[in-house]
Amino acid sequence: MNALNMMIFPLVFCSVVMGICSIGNIRTTGKITGAAMVFFLCTTALASLAGLIIPRLIHLGEGVSFEMATSDIAATDMSNILETVKNLIPSNPVSAFAQGNMLQVLVFAVIIGFTLISVGEKGQPLLNVIDSLNEVCLKVISTIMYFTPIGVFCTIVPVVEANGTETITQLIILYLTFFIFAFVVYGLAVKVIGKESPVKFFKAIMPAALNAFGTCSSSATIPISKQCMEEGMGVSNKITSIAIPLGATVNMDAVSILMSFMIMFFANACGINVSVSMMVIVLLANVLLSVGTPGVPGGAIASFAALATMAGLPAGVMGVYISINTLCDMGATCVNVIGDLACCVALKGRLKIDKNK
Repeated sequence: MNALNMMIFPLVFCSVVMGICSIGNIRTTGKITGAAMVFFLCTTALASLAGLIIPRLIHLGEGVSFEMATSDIAATDMSNILETVKNLIPSNPVSAFAQGNMLQVLVFAVIIGFTLISVGEKGQPLLNVIDSLNEVCLKVISTIMYFTPIGVFCTIVPVVEANGTETITQLIILYLTFFIFAFVVYGLAVKVIGKESPVKFFKAIMPAALNAFGTCSSSATIPISKQCMEEGMGVSNKITSIAIPLGATVNMDAVSILMSFMIMFFANACGINVSVSMMVIVLLANVLLSVGTPGVPGGAIASFAALATMAGLPAGVMGVYISINTLCDMGATCVNVIGDLACCVALKGRLKIDKNK
């Protein structure tokens, strides 16, 4: 994990800059970014809707009793989304790298990329340095890949040991929802928009999906995701260098399913009626909050606290949610990463940008 985290931000910065410079114009870059954002927001809305409707239809949670435990968690305020937009441009780029602020790193990389295009030959020496650093990052990641299966195994075992198989089996409906959503929605996107075989796609993404499942971090999976797409599916670096880091920041489809699912579960268990109008409010808030949810383990806890308060749930449900969060987070992160990669394939088919172009 430390080795992967060490390379995340240098690789993201270098790949975004090189991707923009290889594209060479603002219009194409804007097309990729805009198309990726439309894809992520649409699938997040579908995910949140599925997470609300399925538990309601099967009355999940009714008759279930659990011991509530208070937990001192500050809910994500909706104003934080506006703060995120306002603070997109880092006042200190070094601080953005040090604090792991992915959005600021992305914006900084975009600024540098377009500036290098505008200055032309005078910017070539810096571009050569960034290109060399990008190759070094890729080589380091390729070496780390040999140890990834061992690392994934070692991160999953303690979670299973601590929670027991009984607790895991209780989450089977949630996991079924996760992966049915992934196979249906992402499979259709790959087939219909990307014009690729879903079977080939799911085989190619397996290393990234397993790493995301074990680490609970979509950000830590970025290097492996890029490699799976570029080598396994022939997606251009122009697409992966923008769509994958952006997806790790704003694409939280499975987290939206998880939060909506748990809202309905706790509401049914506590005997609280969630009206259709409240479901609509939760859905919209879920989509907005997902944009500000960091792609790190436990990143959705504060967002769930905000939704729980909005739906009128007792504060005690937070302690229960946190106790099973890691088990939920493993599947959610895995599906989020699959969504990032499905977006790359969809953009390849839609924008006709091949690896060799």
